[in-house]
Amino acid sequence: MRLPHRTVARAGHAPSLAGLADERASGALLCDAGTVYLRDGQVVHAESPVAPGIEVLLTTGGRLTADSWREAVGRTGRAGGVGRFLVDSGRLSDAELEICHLGALFDAAYFALGHGSGPRGFQRGAVHWLGPVRPVGAAAVERETRRRGKLLDALWPYPHVDTAPVVLRRPDGRAPAVTPRQRAVLALADGVRTPARIARELGRPAFHTLIDIRRLAAAGHVATPRPTRPEHPGRPGPPAASAASAPPAPDRGPGAVVFTDPDIDLLRRLRDALEASL
Repeated sequence: MRLPHRTVARAGHAPSLAGLADERASGALLCDAGTVYLRDGQVVHAESPVAPGIEVLLTTGGRLTADSWREAVGRTGRAGGVGRFLVDSGRLSDAELEICHLGALFDAAYFALGHGSGPRGFQRGAVHWLGPVRPVGAAAVERETRRRGKLLDALWPYPHVDTAPVVLRRPDGRAPAVTPRQRAVLALADGVRTPARIARELGRPAFHTLIDIRRLAAAGHVATPRPTRPEHPGRPGPPAASAASAPPAPDRGPGAVVFTDPDIDLLRRLRDALEASL
């Protein structure tokens, strides 16, 4: 749905999700990597170009046909009632819509509010075409965003794998076997597709795909790209911004520093412990 033209944001004073929640604002919080929609201070939906939308999760996942989705949007999209139409017409149950909606909301909110992104403006009165499903408290959304970021860092502390094309590596004989979910990711790892594209083609949340990719990287099935640094003749360049919170990525190329076996074993034990606690 087209957003209103009124954008509230002063230079150096970008709105915050917590502040908008306190004032019970309604509208769209515009972020660097997505949009978070609020109604009366609660989060009702989120979108990000990195995360597959709810329509992708429903159609690519096989729960709805593309024709059913187009019909719902064509009939009610401008009125903001797509979700209600899908339930009232018997295409989805209330529970199915709610579960899929919450999955898409938290997935997109992670990229919009975290992951190097941040708010830059607010459009009051803007509404999403999906319509009301189930609002979520702003504090819960922010808390989940932080939890997801910490989880990814604990699995494999090299965020470059989240955005670079996924490249297969030939693991050594000690690498653990992959799960069926991970096997589907590896089948699309052609050195061209990024994690976001793989998630979209599989019809899965982008964050879940990042979990698979970081675990695959930790196990040695996927290559970890090295962070790029600007080159200045005669003096070393400063670290790239994306590498500020993580050490340089490991590389198996000539002249690269290779982790010793104790480091790999430690990472695997940490991974196994985290998987057991999930």
